[in-house]
Amino acid sequence: MKKITYIFIFLGLLSFSCSEDYLERGSLTQLAEGNFWQNEQDALLGINGIYEVLQDRVLYSGNLNGIAGLPQHDSFADNTFNNYKFEGPGNFVEGRADPSYGFFNSFWTSLYRGIGRANNALANIQRIPDENIDQANKDALIGQVRFLRALFYFHLAVYFEDVPLIEEFQTLEEAYVPKNNYSEIQAFINQELREAAEVLPVSYPATQFGYATKGAALSLLARFELYNKNYAEVVQLTSEIMGLGYSLHPDYGHLFTENAEQSPEIVFSVRFIQDQTNNGETFSSTFLGIPKVNVQPMPNMVDAYLAADGLPISESPLYDPSDRRANRDPRLGHSVYFEGDIFLLYLNRPFRGNTATRFGLKKYVRNDVSAEGIAPGAPGGQDFYVIRYADVLLMRAEALAETGQLTEVYDLIDQIRVRAGMPTVTEVNGTNLSQEELLDLVKLERRVELAFEGLRFFDVKRWGEVEEAYARAAADPVGPYNPEYRGRRSEVFALPLSELDANPNLVQNPVWN
Repeated sequence: MKKITYIFIFLGLLSFSCSEDYLERGSLTQLAEGNFWQNEQDALLGINGIYEVLQDRVLYSGNLNGIAGLPQHDSFADNTFNNYKFEGPGNFVEGRADPSYGFFNSFWTSLYRGIGRANNALANIQRIPDENIDQANKDALIGQVRFLRALFYFHLAVYFEDVPLIEEFQTLEEAYVPKNNYSEIQAFINQELREAAEVLPVSYPATQFGYATKGAALSLLARFELYNKNYAEVVQLTSEIMGLGYSLHPDYGHLFTENAEQSPEIVFSVRFIQDQTNNGETFSSTFLGIPKVNVQPMPNMVDAYLAADGLPISESPLYDPSDRRANRDPRLGHSVYFEGDIFLLYLNRPFRGNTATRFGLKKYVRNDVSAEGIAPGAPGGQDFYVIRYADVLLMRAEALAETGQLTEVYDLIDQIRVRAGMPTVTEVNGTNLSQEELLDLVKLERRVELAFEGLRFFDVKRWGEVEEAYARAAADPVGPYNPEYRGRRSEVFALPLSELDANPNLVQNPVWN
């Protein structure tokens, strides 16, 4: 595979005790390998280079009129409409993607770029002389590398399934490797995260917030075990995570702002800073005429939010179809703009309902100029939350429900509902729900709590409900939009044609032959 040969670039002028400092890319300096990897500070600089890959537009930065990033992946299912279909999800859902599709290549290349940097860092950190680095710190740095490498492989496993497993930094001559099967990738991710969790600290000083912790490794492992239906493991892992000091942020609306980035709810985030360059993220950016434009909440998503009495809108006497926001789950108003809402405060500009879905994306999206005078159309400095404690609680609730351990499920859902300002499950539905009924409530809670955070495709795929999601999207009065479920081709990405052309040992996923 030609693109797995990397020239490793380190980020210059980085502070040893960095939080968002790995973002400060004013001087990109290539450091000679022979002079580098000599001590602990070198190792941290090298690890910062791996974190920097997470900031790619096609990964966690997201985009505004460009190739879609992970924050936009709800558009691969039924939560959002990717109005700029060329970005990736729109064309994919309409069945107009093939192995030559540029989105596949960009996503694949970014993930393997991160893996290449991780492999290089791992090999070199292990060779740093003992007298130049404290052993406990060395182990923790290696734990961060393993966590990051597992995160890149996690996305490859979920989206591409069978992929090459590259564990060492490669020369060009070594790069033409075949695929490994999914079970081999699965075993590798599990091993990486378990080894990382053994050596990573529970927390860091405030100046180093953002580096991977023990809780991050355990939570990513729990997410992957949930995807693979290893429910007993999820129960065990989430029990351990719940003892690490995380808690729900008291205000759901406030959570998705820069002021809440270090909330005890945040298990792992990708950090960004905003400046006058183009180095920030764009998932929180918006055009000034219409909120976000390229990611629009779907009508079926809006209808999924319960009424304020905890009942579906089809059953609640509180629901008013002429005012779809009134008397609803407060999370709806924190996440979606309705016609007439002011979406740009500094211009006092209302949303005119002028999107294809008639709704605008509010969650995470900036609505004002920054203190430095930077407008919301420019790149921003909002951290993207990869894993939140609310997700941990819902993973546990789902695993318990799937294994018939129903008693605790009520409390887990209720913690999240109470934070949102909603009545509890017990108050609305009682305590004698069947396993299927509780699972349906968990699925609904995941949908509304984690809406627009890029996890919807992950959920409907592992539930075997991609076809149902496509049907809901197709039934919405949104045009021109024609979701077409194509069986497994709607559930797994094609290996990029450019990689197949470059590597004679790489073969396409049979789904795409």
